[in-house]
Amino acid sequence: MAPGTRPARYVEPTQQSGRAFVARKMQGNVIMLNLLRLREIADYAAHPELAPDTPISGAEAFDRYIHHALPFLRESGGELLFLGKGGPLLIGPGDERWDLVMLVKQQSADAFLSFSGHSEYLAGIGHRTAAIEDARLLPSTAIETAGWGT
Repeated sequence: MAPGTRPARYVEPTQQSGRAFVARKMQGNVIMLNLLRLREIADYAAHPELAPDTPISGAEAFDRYIHHALPFLRESGGELLFLGKGGPLLIGPGDERWDLVMLVKQQSADAFLSFSGHSEYLAGIGHRTAAIEDARLLPSTAIETAGWGT
């Protein structure tokens, strides 16, 4: 990386990645693996209408996002399977860290798209944007494991 160049940050899907997700035509339950790096201080510049009166941490903003999002997730048939504290990688770049790991289960790719496009959900997504410095989201489906030595 050239001196003075900031590393790429990922917070939202691109149009290209969204089209690729739809094109996968995933069948059955979809498990979303989220790796999240939080900001030290939440940045509400893009959503000032949600900003608290005094600055809060990225962790506090993410907590506000989770409390806002869970009812819509459940309404769509989804479920928060796991939310845990991360840290440095055991395998991977030594300078890379992820503060939170989250597993979210959706009944289908269509259910995920319905959830993520819900207007009331989107009204509070600014807490997520304010909280997250960088993220990765990997949608996955189960594979048959019969005969794998179990």
